[in-house]
Amino acid sequence: MRVSTGVRGAVCAGAFTAVLVVGSVSPAFAGGGDSGFQLGGGSQTDSGEGKPGQGGGHISAHITFSQRGGGGSGGSGGGGVSVADWDPPGCWYAPQYDPEEFREARQNLYYTAVHDPGASDVVRDISDENEGYAEDHYHEDDKGKGMYWTAQYRDDATLAEMMECDRPPFWADNAEPPDVPHAISPEILAGLAYERMKVPSLKARLAPAGASKVNLPTWVWLDKAQLEPVSVTATLAVGGFTMSATTTAKPVRLAIQPGTADARTLPAGGTCPVGEGGAIGEPFAAGKADRMPPCGVTYLKSSGDATYRLRTAVTWDTAWTGTGGAGGDLPDGTYGQPQDVQVREIQSVNR
Repeated sequence: MRVSTGVRGAVCAGAFTAVLVVGSVSPAFAGGGDSGFQLGGGSQTDSGEGKPGQGGGHISAHITFSQRGGGGSGGSGGGGVSVADWDPPGCWYAPQYDPEEFREARQNLYYTAVHDPGASDVVRDISDENEGYAEDHYHEDDKGKGMYWTAQYRDDATLAEMMECDRPPFWADNAEPPDVPHAISPEILAGLAYERMKVPSLKARLAPAGASKVNLPTWVWLDKAQLEPVSVTATLAVGGFTMSATTTAKPVRLAIQPGTADARTLPAGGTCPVGEGGAIGEPFAAGKADRMPPCGVTYLKSSGDATYRLRTAVTWDTAWTGTGGAGGDLPDGTYGQPQDVQVREIQSVNR
């Protein structure tokens, strides 16, 4: 069943099997075992370390990732958490080959198809496309000025997502990215960086460190060193073409949930912003016992033999900037760690 220029499908024993042959990527033909052939970026191993905590994605081998910040937790974190609740697009076009590489790849593609019994119905298509590329001499006189662009697919992309990028490989100048749907862009790179970002799951500091007392404030704070911004940069660099985007998450506030209705948060709304000095709240110190903390909670009843589940979570404001001055916002994330707090009555002494 012919689906499009670069996509064919087969229905076998009631199961739908996608077969990609010309254009960019071609998994093994249905029922062909190890037969089949590939051209283009396709489903290539990510050149970074994959998606942290999510098993790693398969992205164009020309895209690299680097992260700044988020490596530590200031002594009170619980490891990193992935920020993104976001899936990259199923496909996009990106530069892949210079003229010599593309000519060789197309010749190899034709040779493999001719000698593959399962590919006999596409040999003519490949031959016709190669003749078209040969008319431009594979842009050999333009080497260093541009690249052949091919479709790149997310490794778990559906057939419908793949079919959105069914255009055969095409030439584009490095100085001006092609104005075609699904062409790689700083926004796509920002999303791919966002997908890989990890921020520390911060555990707020408390005072007193032991049991809290009824009607006396419990101080809550995070030091400046714990609240460093985290950024991930995605860079596409190949054959003189370069594009990049940096996604940055900045902590902006801490939310407090005391774990009981018998408590008052400080401030009353239960949200403590990052202060001018870069910290949230204020550390407790000797001489501050008669003061109210800028960030904290006052419990009004004892927890008895149990504890209250105090939840504190930091909200990270996320945005991106990219090549050409592009930029925008991405969804915020809120993460933290709960703590069990025992609250006791203040003991009075009878004389």
